[in-house]
Amino acid sequence: MMQFTSVSELIPILQTAVGPTILISGIGLLLLTMTNRLGRVVDRARTLTADLLNTNDGDRVKIAKQIQILWRRAHLIRLAIILASVSALLSSILIIALFISVLWKIEIAWLIALSFIISMGCLMGSLIVFIWDVNQSLMALRLELIGDEIINA
Repeated sequence: MMQFTSVSELIPILQTAVGPTILISGIGLLLLTMTNRLGRVVDRARTLTADLLNTNDGDRVKIAKQIQILWRRAHLIRLAIILASVSALLSSILIIALFISVLWKIEIAWLIALSFIISMGCLMGSLIVFIWDVNQSLMALRLELIGDEIINA
C-alpha cells in the first residue's frame, strides 16, 4: 500500500529547498550579466571587422589583434555561461531530488550531495572564467591605449 506524505513532512523540505532556489535566482542574474557582456563583445567585434576593411596597414594590425582578443573573450564568456547554466540545472535537480526523497521515502542523499557539490564547482568555474574574461578586456583596452599612445607600454 502506498503511503502519502503529510504536509508536516514537506515543510522542512520546503525550508531546505529555499537555499538552492535563491542560488538559482542569483545564477540567473549572473547569466544576465554574462549574456549582456557577450552581446557587447559580439557587437564590438562586428564593428571592428567593418573598420578593418577601411583602414590603413598600420591600424589593420592593431584592429586584428583586438578582434583576436574579442574572439577569445567570446569563447571565455560562452564557457562561463555554460558552467553557470549547468550549476542552475544541478540546483534544480537538487530541489527535485529533495522532494522525491520525501514523497517516495527514498534515500538519495548521495544524489543530493553530489548535485550540490558539482553545482558549486560549476559556479566556481564560471566565476573564475568570468574573471579571466575581465582580464582579457583590460588587455584589449591596454592594446588600444598603447596604440593611441595614451599610456606607456
